[in-house]
Amino acid sequence: MPAHKDAFSAPRSLLILGGTSGIALATARRLVARGARTVWLAGRPSPELDRAAGHLRGLGADACTVAFDALDPESHENALGKVFAEGDIDLVLLAFGVLGDQATDERDPVAAARVAQTNYTGAVSAGLVCARALQEQGHGSLVLLSSVAGERARRTDFIYGSSKAGLDTFAQGLGDALYGTGVHVMVVRPASLGGPGAAARDRGPLTTTPEQVATAIELGLRRRSEVVWVPGALRLVMSALRHLPRALFRRLPL
Repeated sequence: MPAHKDAFSAPRSLLILGGTSGIALATARRLVARGARTVWLAGRPSPELDRAAGHLRGLGADACTVAFDALDPESHENALGKVFAEGDIDLVLLAFGVLGDQATDERDPVAAARVAQTNYTGAVSAGLVCARALQEQGHGSLVLLSSVAGERARRTDFIYGSSKAGLDTFAQGLGDALYGTGVHVMVVRPASLGGPGAAARDRGPLTTTPEQVATAIELGLRRRSEVVWVPGALRLVMSALRHLPRALFRRLPL
């Protein structure tokens, strides 16, 4: 059991769903620097995914890619099962997702449904497959990237926000279901990422970077945290917004 305990705080093997995500790659780089040696990057086959694996190999990791499509849940069992068949996985990071475009998606229900299917139903399928595999091996952490947008629906991003709210609730319930099994489930709620695109989506004063989220994930793993806010001050900010009367909330430029 000591080795399993160490695997929580210093994972040696990683499976990242959403292998080209900026947050995922920042986390992988940080954990490789701390001793992780096996990294699986799961995503749709692309030159970008191959470059990400090559970059991690350059840092000393044994990095491989695996074809994975969040919108094809029927393939998840087989695709992810191949990874676990190669050996134990200490950390699964579920980092895939799409922002969509609220203004466009409101006029295109099919596009809106695709956001929901990627961020929620795809994550439910992949999350359950990985959770069962971690439970069967008797240890490991499952980290799911939620979002501050899921805390309370805002008129500017309620399609994306509602999909993340569903994922957040699923992840918390899954953590409770797996409590005592040796599997640690952690929900990460980052603020909007800094940059021009993010600024257009979230005008709030609190933003973050992939590197800051990666640092918070590593700290959360060491502490066996169940919920991690990035930055930490968001916990208080969102608590206030969540309990704000609806009449007042509607008047905010959110």
